[in-house]
Amino acid sequence: MRVTSHTVGAFQENCYLVVDETRGEAVLVDPGAEGERILRAVAASGATLTGIWLTHAHIDHIGAIAAVKRVHDVPIWMHPADQPLYERGAWQASAYGLPFESPPPADRALEDGDVVRVGDADFRVHHTPGHAPGHCVFEGEGLLLAGDLLFAGSIGRTDLPLSDPREMARSLARVTLLEPALVVHPGHGPATTIGRELETNPFLNGVARVAGG
Repeated sequence: MRVTSHTVGAFQENCYLVVDETRGEAVLVDPGAEGERILRAVAASGATLTGIWLTHAHIDHIGAIAAVKRVHDVPIWMHPADQPLYERGAWQASAYGLPFESPPPADRALEDGDVVRVGDADFRVHHTPGHAPGHCVFEGEGLLLAGDLLFAGSIGRTDLPLSDPREMARSLARVTLLEPALVVHPGHGPATTIGRELETNPFLNGVARVAGG
């Protein structure tokens, strides 16, 4: 399994290309901007793209979907609770004065406990609302594709439309129960681990006690 990060767009969002090298298949996680650059990365990988997985539908995570779909007609996976955000992408972008091409409709619905696959690798879907109502993370192969739930030293914002701080606390408590060695690949910033964040992230102090108790 090979995971490469491509930091794109005005919000410096991490788009991930996840490649099963044995089967030569790949998925994109959160193609947020700079579609041509992301397409070049897919081509350079030599793998066949089989899907687009979305942790959530804020504009910085969906802005390159249309460009990718024109070249690779693969299914888009998203939790249906984020449909209102997905449909308002152009409005979100206009508020920031950013160019934006609306993506085609999502094809597949993610639900908590689902298992999604790239090649021979399985990833479990955890529905982790708070930052966005349909936010999900993907756990498998010793890693966590975490979107905007958990960052190195921080967590996702909960002051945005449709965010919910109480749901965020519950979602964070849930991920603190995962294996400490899991490598966290966040939507922004550098990779980390669950264990490192439990030890050093001030935003996990309270939720870690809840999870442990």
